[in-house]
Amino acid sequence: MANFAKSNVPQFSVDVYQNEYLPEGGSEVNAIVTVSATGGGTIGGTVSASGYPPGRRPSAAVAVMVDCSGSMDYPPAKMRGARDATAAAIDTLRDGTSFAVIAGTHVATEVYPGGGRLAVADATTREQAKQALRRLSAGGGTAIGTWLRLADRLLSSADVAVRHGILLTDGRNEHEAPEDLRAALDACAGRFTCDARGVGTDWEVKEVTGIASALLGTADIVADPAGLAADFTRMMETAMGKEVADVALRVWTPVGTTIRFVKQVAPAMEDLTSRRTEAGPRAGDYPTGSWGDESRDYHLCVTVPPAGLGQEMLAARVSLVVPQPDGGAQNLCAQGLVRAVWTDDMTASTSINPQVAHYTGQAELAQAIQKGLDLRKAGDFDGATAKLGRAVQLADASGNADTAKLLAKVVDVVDAATGTVRLKTRVAEADEMTLETRSTKTVRVKK
Repeated sequence: MANFAKSNVPQFSVDVYQNEYLPEGGSEVNAIVTVSATGGGTIGGTVSASGYPPGRRPSAAVAVMVDCSGSMDYPPAKMRGARDATAAAIDTLRDGTSFAVIAGTHVATEVYPGGGRLAVADATTREQAKQALRRLSAGGGTAIGTWLRLADRLLSSADVAVRHGILLTDGRNEHEAPEDLRAALDACAGRFTCDARGVGTDWEVKEVTGIASALLGTADIVADPAGLAADFTRMMETAMGKEVADVALRVWTPVGTTIRFVKQVAPAMEDLTSRRTEAGPRAGDYPTGSWGDESRDYHLCVTVPPAGLGQEMLAARVSLVVPQPDGGAQNLCAQGLVRAVWTDDMTASTSINPQVAHYTGQAELAQAIQKGLDLRKAGDFDGATAKLGRAVQLADASGNADTAKLLAKVVDVVDAATGTVRLKTRVAEADEMTLETRSTKTVRVKK
């Protein structure tokens, strides 16, 4: 582990968990990299609980995108819930945070403050924003790409460290082509992060999770509109806890080494492999978004050139790249080393590191759930039973109790240990969508 603190950003540390021993001829190296951020360092003088002096909290801008399409009035509780939730989120804003509210239909409209501007949160602007929310009404279609592009224009006008969006929808993105949404996501990626929520059960899970994935945020279902206010409050509290944005995981590998994949594996599965940007000779950066006080796990898999018994090599070096608060050059603030050692000790070379084994199982769990639900929708009930049974077995073995509970609403569990299940004949749509939406959420390995 290496840990380097910078005076006015959170302190990052990197820990590497792996079995570095390979058999003769072995070439695949797996490691779990745990990255932790703990508050901010001192600048001098009194500091707050987060490590920042009074008045020196990192600046942020937030755009809340509220679905106002016609379907939000069916039932009316959805529109009421959306207004109440947005008001709760506005109340949670930290003083000095820049913010805007957007109404989303087949076009995007500024609700508050308007004029292509952002407001600065204080008692007056919060009250003005909540007054503006009361005028929101439902009508029109759904073109989410337009909402995201307006949020990007507004957020990019702020000279802040953290830019974040919250997006709520209740329906499918039916009033723009899929490639238009994809283009909007590509344009917004790396410019702001975004949490996405689906309310009710008439929206498309893969659309909402795809938005969150592209913009390095979270996705979830709020089946009952009455739960929106609490969920929006939690999201905004988390956003207000972010202290540094645009953090990248930099992976350097020696000549002859190939990166097979880089994946976030906790708190949720997210494949970052295709998001690499080159960062000098044999080095690439993988985006991780914004950070507060938190810890995440990443699975790195590389292929190294086989070597003789007793040989060892550095298979990869993993560093954290953190922007400077003053907008200066990025700072390499922590690093961990991934090693490869060739041995004829069969016990050493065949042992699977517990962290690697755990997250390999969690990845298979997510895949089994998604495949099982797809097969169920397609009418292949035998295939669905097999996949969802395997998911039950993996959830039980790994102690993923939350996922096990969600699975139990879709299948009758006969024997969790063996994965013996029966598909339920009747499943509430909200239960199936909840399982699909949360299938990538993982539990941390017990170290």
